[in-house]
Amino acid sequence: MSNLFTRLKESIQSDLHELLDKKEQRNPIALLNQHLRRCEQEVEKVRELIQRQYLLKEEFTREYQQAQDFAKKRKYQAEIALKAGENELYEFAAKEQAYYEDATSRLKASLGQANSQLEELEKKYEEMKRKLKEMHIKRMELMGRENIARANYRMNKVLQANDMSKPFSRFEETEMYLNRLEHQVNTSYHRNTIDARIAQLEKELKSSDTNSNS
Repeated sequence: MSNLFTRLKESIQSDLHELLDKKEQRNPIALLNQHLRRCEQEVEKVRELIQRQYLLKEEFTREYQQAQDFAKKRKYQAEIALKAGENELYEFAAKEQAYYEDATSRLKASLGQANSQLEELEKKYEEMKRKLKEMHIKRMELMGRENIARANYRMNKVLQANDMSKPFSRFEETEMYLNRLEHQVNTSYHRNTIDARIAQLEKELKSSDTNSNS
């Protein structure tokens, strides 16, 4: 049951990662994240193999020591049986001695091979961890560069929207508009003033003519 839940959890995580990566297809870091996850999984597999190799080494060591002990024991028993003239018992002990000595030799070779394989696995494991660490650092560097690029892009948009030349052009347009408005106001004022003055003069002239005729 626990294995089922583990597989289900891994499947959900895999689907989630896939969904996130599809959502971030435009982000170049998404591909690196995928590669990192695969590398992390491979590193974990190697770590598990190393643990199994340690257990195998311990088992070989235990079997080797037991075979050595039995070989020594049977050798001693064969010597005792030979001295006692117990030929049948001697032959059995001697045969057992030969078997365990042969097993000792084979187990010693297997133990040496297991040690060599373990050393090789550990070297590769350390190298994989270093590579993984380098990729994590590389990702951080890329993320930093991406953040800077995005920040610069946004700042450039703001600066372009508030370009120094544009405010000056807007200011000039506003100033021209105000000048035109001022001119219109002044013209209207003078026009009204002239109209009123002419009307006053006409009224005065009419009044003067009337007085002269009378």
